[in-house]
Amino acid sequence: FGATVSLINDLSSPYGELGGRLVEAGWTGVTDVAEVGSLVLDVGWAWAAVAVAAGWLAGTLARGAAAGAVSLMTATAAYFFMDSLLRDEPLAGYAGEARYWWLASLTLGPFLGVVGASIVRSGVIGLLALLIVPVGALVQTLFLQPGLASSSRPAALWALAIVSAAALASISLVVARFVTQRSRRPA
Repeated sequence: FGATVSLINDLSSPYGELGGRLVEAGWTGVTDVAEVGSLVLDVGWAWAAVAVAAGWLAGTLARGAAAGAVSLMTATAAYFFMDSLLRDEPLAGYAGEARYWWLASLTLGPFLGVVGASIVRSGVIGLLALLIVPVGALVQTLFLQPGLASSSRPAALWALAIVSAAALASISLVVARFVTQRSRRPA
Protein backbone atom coordinates (compact mmCIF):
# COMPACT_ATOMS: atom_id res chain seq x y z
CA PHE A 1 0.00 0.00 0.00
CA GLY A 2 2.71 2.48 0.98
CA ALA A 3 4.73 1.93 -2.18
CA THR A 4 1.60 2.28 -4.30
CA VAL A 5 0.63 5.56 -2.64
CA SER A 6 4.14 6.94 -3.16
CA LEU A 7 4.05 5.91 -6.82
CA ILE A 8 0.62 7.48 -7.37
CA ASN A 9 1.78 10.68 -5.67
CA ASP A 10 4.75 10.82 -8.03
CA LEU A 11 2.61 10.12 -11.08
CA SER A 12 0.17 12.87 -10.08
CA SER A 13 2.81 15.60 -9.89
CA PRO A 14 4.33 17.37 -12.88
CA TYR A 15 7.40 17.72 -10.64
CA GLY A 16 7.61 13.99 -9.91
CA GLU A 17 10.06 11.75 -11.73
CA LEU A 18 7.36 9.81 -13.58
CA GLY A 19 4.69 12.52 -13.54
CA GLY A 20 7.10 15.00 -15.13
CA ARG A 21 7.86 12.55 -17.93
CA LEU A 22 4.15 11.99 -18.54
CA VAL A 23 3.49 15.73 -18.74
CA GLU A 24 6.42 16.18 -21.16
CA ALA A 25 5.00 13.39 -23.34
CA GLY A 26 1.58 15.06 -23.34
CA TRP A 27 -0.08 12.36 -21.22
CA THR A 28 -1.65 14.78 -18.76
CA GLY A 29 -4.78 12.62 -18.60
CA VAL A 30 -2.76 9.98 -16.74
CA THR A 31 -1.46 12.55 -14.26
CA ASP A 32 -5.02 13.86 -13.78
CA VAL A 33 -6.29 10.37 -12.93
CA ALA A 34 -3.28 9.80 -10.67
CA GLU A 35 -4.07 13.08 -8.86
CA VAL A 36 -7.55 11.77 -8.06
CA GLY A 37 -5.98 8.51 -6.86
CA SER A 38 -3.52 10.42 -4.72
CA LEU A 39 -6.29 12.46 -3.10
CA VAL A 40 -8.33 9.31 -2.47
CA LEU A 41 -5.53 7.10 -1.09
CA ASP A 42 -2.96 9.33 0.61
CA VAL A 43 -5.21 10.22 3.54
CA GLY A 44 -5.61 9.01 7.09
CA TRP A 45 -8.75 6.92 6.62
CA ALA A 46 -7.13 4.90 3.80
CA TRP A 47 -4.06 4.17 5.91
CA ALA A 48 -6.34 3.25 8.82
CA ALA A 49 -8.15 0.84 6.48
CA VAL A 50 -4.84 -0.98 5.95
CA ALA A 51 -4.57 -1.71 9.68
CA VAL A 52 -8.25 -2.65 9.94
CA ALA A 53 -7.89 -5.06 7.00
CA ALA A 54 -4.76 -6.57 8.55
CA GLY A 55 -6.58 -7.08 11.84
CA TRP A 56 -9.52 -8.70 10.05
CA LEU A 57 -7.17 -11.08 8.22
CA ALA A 58 -5.29 -11.87 11.44
CA GLY A 59 -8.47 -13.13 13.10
CA THR A 60 -7.99 -12.89 16.86
CA LEU A 61 -7.83 -9.69 18.86
CA ALA A 62 -4.21 -10.18 19.93
CA ARG A 63 -3.01 -11.07 16.44
CA GLY A 64 -5.16 -8.25 15.06
CA ALA A 65 -3.46 -5.72 17.32
CA ALA A 66 -0.02 -6.90 16.21
CA ALA A 67 -1.06 -7.04 12.54
CA GLY A 68 -2.45 -3.50 12.69
CA ALA A 69 0.82 -2.07 13.96
CA VAL A 70 3.06 -4.17 11.71
CA SER A 71 1.01 -3.45 8.59
CA LEU A 72 1.21 0.30 9.12
CA MET A 73 4.91 0.20 9.93
CA THR A 74 5.59 -1.88 6.84
CA ALA A 75 3.46 0.34 4.61
CA THR A 76 5.27 3.39 5.99
CA ALA A 77 8.67 1.84 5.28
CA ALA A 78 7.56 0.94 1.74
CA TYR A 79 6.27 4.48 1.21
CA PHE A 80 9.56 6.11 2.16
CA PHE A 81 11.60 3.49 0.31
CA MET A 82 9.64 4.18 -2.89
CA ASP A 83 9.93 7.95 -2.36
CA SER A 84 13.68 7.49 -1.98
CA LEU A 85 13.88 5.56 -5.25
CA LEU A 86 11.65 7.89 -7.22
CA ARG A 87 13.41 11.04 -6.01
CA ASP A 88 16.87 9.48 -6.15
CA GLU A 89 17.49 10.57 -2.57
CA PRO A 90 19.18 8.63 0.22
CA LEU A 91 16.74 6.62 2.31
CA ALA A 92 18.46 7.87 5.48
CA GLY A 93 17.09 11.34 4.72
CA TYR A 94 13.61 10.06 5.48
CA ALA A 95 14.50 8.60 8.89
CA GLY A 96 13.11 11.46 10.98
CA GLU A 97 9.77 11.55 9.23
CA ALA A 98 9.57 7.76 9.15
CA ARG A 99 10.13 7.60 12.93
CA TYR A 100 7.21 9.97 13.45
CA TRP A 101 4.88 7.78 11.34
CA TRP A 102 6.20 4.57 12.93
CA LEU A 103 5.33 5.99 16.34
CA ALA A 104 1.84 6.76 15.03
CA SER A 105 1.69 3.20 13.66
CA LEU A 106 2.62 1.75 17.05
CA THR A 107 0.09 3.99 18.79
CA LEU A 108 -2.94 3.64 16.50
CA GLY A 109 -2.18 0.39 14.66
CA PRO A 110 -3.07 -1.98 17.51
CA PHE A 111 -6.42 -0.29 18.08
CA LEU A 112 -7.25 -0.37 14.37
CA GLY A 113 -6.13 -3.99 14.13
CA VAL A 114 -8.43 -4.93 17.01
CA VAL A 115 -11.25 -3.12 15.20
CA GLY A 116 -10.52 -5.27 12.15
CA ALA A 117 -10.49 -8.46 14.18
CA SER A 118 -13.85 -7.43 15.66
CA ILE A 119 -15.53 -7.23 12.26
CA VAL A 120 -16.55 -10.89 12.45
CA ARG A 121 -18.39 -10.40 15.73
CA SER A 122 -22.14 -10.27 15.67
CA GLY A 123 -24.18 -7.52 17.22
CA VAL A 124 -23.31 -3.92 17.85
CA ILE A 125 -19.55 -4.59 18.21
CA GLY A 126 -19.38 -6.05 14.70
CA LEU A 127 -21.54 -3.22 13.36
CA LEU A 128 -19.30 -0.54 14.86
CA ALA A 129 -16.17 -2.30 13.61
CA LEU A 130 -17.59 -2.43 10.09
CA LEU A 131 -18.51 1.26 10.21
CA ILE A 132 -15.15 2.63 11.42
CA VAL A 133 -13.50 2.96 7.99
CA PRO A 134 -16.44 4.28 5.94
CA VAL A 135 -17.51 6.73 8.66
CA GLY A 136 -13.89 7.84 9.06
CA ALA A 137 -13.62 8.32 5.30
CA LEU A 138 -16.81 10.35 5.18
CA VAL A 139 -15.88 12.54 8.14
CA GLN A 140 -12.34 13.16 6.92
CA THR A 141 -13.44 13.84 3.36
CA LEU A 142 -16.34 16.14 4.16
CA PHE A 143 -15.03 17.98 7.20
CA LEU A 144 -11.24 17.80 7.25
CA GLN A 145 -10.77 17.70 3.47
CA PRO A 146 -7.05 16.84 3.24
CA GLY A 147 -5.85 18.03 -0.14
CA LEU A 148 -9.41 18.95 -1.06
CA ALA A 149 -9.37 22.47 0.41
CA SER A 150 -9.26 23.91 -3.09
CA SER A 151 -12.31 21.93 -4.10
CA SER A 152 -12.62 23.88 -7.35
CA ARG A 153 -9.93 21.61 -8.81
CA PRO A 154 -11.51 18.84 -10.90
CA ALA A 155 -9.38 16.15 -9.22
CA ALA A 156 -10.52 17.33 -5.78
CA LEU A 157 -14.16 17.28 -6.85
CA TRP A 158 -13.78 13.76 -8.27
CA ALA A 159 -12.02 12.52 -5.13
CA LEU A 160 -14.70 14.07 -2.93
CA ALA A 161 -17.46 12.45 -5.00
CA ILE A 162 -15.79 9.02 -5.14
CA VAL A 163 -15.00 8.78 -1.44
CA SER A 164 -18.34 10.24 -0.32
CA ALA A 165 -20.35 7.93 -2.58
CA ALA A 166 -18.35 4.84 -1.61
CA ALA A 167 -18.54 5.69 2.10
CA LEU A 168 -22.29 6.35 2.00
CA ALA A 169 -22.91 3.16 0.03
CA SER A 170 -20.79 1.14 2.48
CA ILE A 171 -22.52 2.64 5.50
CA SER A 172 -25.93 1.96 3.97
CA LEU A 173 -25.08 -1.65 3.16
CA VAL A 174 -23.59 -2.36 6.59
CA VAL A 175 -26.55 -0.84 8.44
CA ALA A 176 -29.09 -2.58 6.16
CA ARG A 177 -27.35 -5.92 6.74
CA PHE A 178 -27.34 -5.35 10.49
CA VAL A 179 -31.03 -4.43 10.59
CA THR A 180 -31.95 -7.38 8.38
CA GLN A 181 -30.00 -9.81 10.58
CA ARG A 182 -31.61 -8.39 13.72
CA SER A 183 -35.11 -8.70 12.28
CA ARG A 184 -34.53 -12.34 11.29
CA ARG A 185 -33.57 -13.42 14.81
CA PRO A 186 -36.30 -15.20 16.73
CA ALA A 187 -37.74 -13.23 19.59
